[in-house]
Order: sequence, then structure tokens, then C-alpha cells
Amino acid sequence: MTAGRPRFRQGAGLAEWISIPLLLLIWHAAATILQDPTVPSPVAVVAELVAQVVDGRLLEDFAKTLARVAAAFAVSMLLGCAIGALLGRVRFADGLFAPWIVIGLNIPAIVVAIVCYIWMGLSEIALVTAVAINKTPLVATTMREGVRALSAEYRELAQVYRMSPWRRLRLVELPQLMPYLLTAARTGLSLIWKIVLVFEVLGSDGGVGFRIGIFFGFFDMTAILAYTLAFICVVFAVEYGAMRPLEQRILGWRPAQR
Repeated sequence: MTAGRPRFRQGAGLAEWISIPLLLLIWHAAATILQDPTVPSPVAVVAELVAQVVDGRLLEDFAKTLARVAAAFAVSMLLGCAIGALLGRVRFADGLFAPWIVIGLNIPAIVVAIVCYIWMGLSEIALVTAVAINKTPLVATTMREGVRALSAEYRELAQVYRMSPWRRLRLVELPQLMPYLLTAARTGLSLIWKIVLVFEVLGSDGGVGFRIGIFFGFFDMTAILAYTLAFICVVFAVEYGAMRPLEQRILGWRPAQR
């Protein structure tokens, strides 16, 4: 069983490397067979992407969208972690606010966006607030489970050694919470990307979603896919350049599960 794990990981790594080229090959074959303007080839999409970059419009739109994503992510993570810690430690608070969390997890995001836009106007604050409201319950739920799963034995050990609250948090509790924190960050970020774009289509003065909405009005599928391709590149850069190295650095001590 153990000897088979390295071979399994090598196979998974090889499959991961050929995954995107395989997708591009299928895409190119579909475009060649269909010969439809709504199914442009990867070559046409890349050419459009380069044109948008040279024009400068794409970089400006992505700067606005990424700033909104970063702000909403920071707010939702801070609030979600604080709320999750409270609900995980205080049973009365958990019982009192559990229905609120359920409502926050299930209320349609578009409703929250419309309400925030009506109350605050079509502003950056309204957009970031709407996204944070939608994602904070998810982070809070994940962190609540993490706090509940904290080992009582480690807590008693910290008391025996008379650790200060800060030292206990840093050396005992935070290492146990890191898997939950990383899960909350990855799932929250993956959803924030999508919601920010939807809210930009609904009402904003720029950004990737705003630009895609304009392209949709002209049925410009090539430009839509060019922006989508650029967005995918950003997502891959965050995942493979930040999230996975961070996860490996923090959780690399754990035995392999695959």
C-alpha cells in the first residue's frame, strides 16, 4: 500500500500536466468540426486576448476586479474566522446565531446584491459588502467546525505548562485550525471570483464582469472566451503559485493520504 503511493502520485502528476493540452485539443477539434462563429478556435481566442492586452482594456478591467476580489476575500475571512471562533466556543451564541448562518448560506446571492445596491447605490462599497455577506457564513461554518474539533488533550497540556493565551493560540490551536482555515480560504476564494463577476454584470463601472456583459450584448463570443481564458490564467496562478505552495509549507508534515 505504501509503496504504491509514490507511483500513484506520479501518475496523478502526469495526468495533471496533460489535462489542459487535452482540453485545448478537444476545443480545437470542436471548433474545426462545427465551423460556427459561436465556437471560436483556441487560436482565435488567444489572438483576441493578445489584442485586448495590447489595447490596455483587459489589464484595466482585471485590476478593478482583482481589487474587489481581494477586498471581499479579506473582509469575509476576518469576519468569518471571528464569528466561527465565537460559535465554536460559546454554545449559547451558536444556538442563537445558527439560524442566521443557515439563512446566510442559502439566501440567493443576487438578492443580497440587489438589496445592497438599492441601499448603498452602485458603488464599490456596495459590491464588496454584498460579496462579503454572501461568503462570510461559509467561512464561519468551516471555522466553527475547526474550533469544535480542537483537541482537549492539547488544551490540557497547554494549561499544565501554563502557556499564555497568545502562546497557546500560536503553538497549540492555530496548527490544528490551519487545515480548516486553508479550506475556508480556497472554497471562499473560488466562490468570490464567480460572485464578483456576476455582481459586476448586474451593476458596476468596469471590471471583467462588466466587460463580458458588453460583449454579450454584441454576441462577441471570441472576446468573451478571451476574457474567460485570461481569468482562468489568473486562477491557475493563484492556485499553483500561492495556495498549493502555502498548503504544502503548512501541512507538509502530515502523512500522504493519496
